[in-house]
This record gives sequence, structure tokens and C-alpha cells, in this order.
Amino acid sequence: MTQETPYMTTKAGFIALIGEPNAGKSTLLNRMVGAKVSIVTHKVQTTRARIRGVTIEGSAQLVFVDTPGLFRPRRRLDRAMVAAAWGGAADADIVVLLVEAHRGITDGVERILEELPKSVKSQSVALAINKIDRVKSDALLSLTKDLNDRFGFIETFMISAEKGHGVQDLRSWLAKSLPEGPWLYPEDQLADLPMRMIAAEMTREKLTLRLHQELPYQLTVETEGWEERKDGSVKVDQIVYVARDGHKGILLGKKGETIKGVSQASRAELEEFLGRRVHLFLQVKVRPNWLDEAERYSEMGLDFKDGGA
Repeated sequence: MTQETPYMTTKAGFIALIGEPNAGKSTLLNRMVGAKVSIVTHKVQTTRARIRGVTIEGSAQLVFVDTPGLFRPRRRLDRAMVAAAWGGAADADIVVLLVEAHRGITDGVERILEELPKSVKSQSVALAINKIDRVKSDALLSLTKDLNDRFGFIETFMISAEKGHGVQDLRSWLAKSLPEGPWLYPEDQLADLPMRMIAAEMTREKLTLRLHQELPYQLTVETEGWEERKDGSVKVDQIVYVARDGHKGILLGKKGETIKGVSQASRAELEEFLGRRVHLFLQVKVRPNWLDEAERYSEMGLDFKDGGA
């Protein structure tokens, strides 16, 4: 389908995916868009920026806002992430709440259901019960009824974002439900997040997978330099900011092995994503107060003011 489609038949709009951390929002976005644009790991709270994925379904252009997971915020960074999540939902044409089938209505889901009527005024809100392969059908039906009794969802979908089950039904419904209007992005544009941020997210994902416990949430990655070279390759300079000296040692690893492994994995993924050679250089810097610096937040696509207590 090209953009020569008559104006009145084209549709376009923003879709916000909301839910608890690890509910499968990023996996679903990547499944819908068909490329890895949002950081996906087994650790919670790994999506920080409002990354948008763009995909075409028939004559409709679906623009996804992949919001950070909604959880009880403790630190300024957490508060900014939660504000970003609700901000993304309030700006969208359609909101899809993802709930994990095997976990059901947790305290976190309860809080989201309480907040939904206050934060999402006029939009259509659909329910997507994810990871359906992990529960029996009678439990699924009971959960569906429970959730719909608590909030007036316009539609309910049973999906497995990881395996792809039910995703096409959701995609078709979204395309049908968006408002009529011209497309918002050129057809070949995958995500509107600058490449520097996507590159930083990829490195942060590798660090998150490699390191354990609290450390991944005490670090941030920024792409400081992006130089296009004549031979078609790109030179990327990144800085990993950590809060403590001890963290720097953990990050570097014995004889620099940890950071070297992270750099290689990140470079390989970046090369695959860009389809060309990448020269990636990583530095680790200690910045004790990075969690309270406005500049670090804007690098992640968040608003520092949103984190105010």
C-alpha cells in the first residue's frame, strides 16, 4: 500500500501500550513493528524513553508509544518514568492495557485500573491478556470477566506477544479503530527516536543482561558521538554513567572483560540493525548525582520535572 491511497481512506493515530513492568509491552511492540526498536530484557523497568514504533496495516498507519512500565515510584528517575507512561497514554488515540495471564490482577494492575479513569479521558481502551500459553482456559475466562467488571474495556484480546498468537487480530482491530487522516510518518521510517538513543538503549540492554541486582538501574548510557565515515561505516562513542566508584569496577570487570563483552554484543546488534559496519567505543564515568541531573533525563526522552516529588 502506498501513500497514493485517497486521503479519506487512510487512517493514522497513536497507540499507547501500558501495563506493569515486564508485562510484554516491548515484546508486543517489536512483534507489531517487525524490528527490535524497544529494549527487551528479563529485568523489570528497562524501558525508559517513549519509543515509538511505526507500522502499516492495510491503509492505516499505526504509531506505537511504548511507555515505561507502571509501578510504584520511589526515586526521581522512577517518578519521571511513571509520569512518562501516563503522559503517553493521555496523548494516544487508543490505549492497550497489557496484563499477564499467569499473574492476573496484582496490586500493580489494581493501581492501574484505579488510575485509568482519571488519566485516560476520551480514548478507547482495549485489554490484551498476554502470555496466555501459561494458563488454562477456564482461568483465562475468569480473569477476562474480572477485568472487564472493573473497567469498561472496548475490546479484549488474548495474545502471546512472544509467540505471536492473537497479535494479528489485535493489529487488525487497531487499524480499523484509528481515526481517518493522512499518515504521520514516511512509510520507511521505523521509529522516530534518534539513532543515538536507539544505540544507547542497545548498549544498556546488554549491560542489563550482563549485570545483576540493582546496578542496571543505577546506570545510564549516552551516545556522545556519531560520526558517519566515508567508507559507509559509522563511529559511535558512548559513555556509561554510574553512581559509584565500586560500580565502575563491576562494569569494567577483570582486565576489562565485562565492558569488552558488552561492547562486542552491542556493536554486533547495532551493525545488524543499521546494516553496516559500526566502530563502537565505550567509556565508563562515575557521576554520583546522575539520578538528579536534568540533562541525563532529556537524553533518555524523559522530563526531569516529571520526577519532582
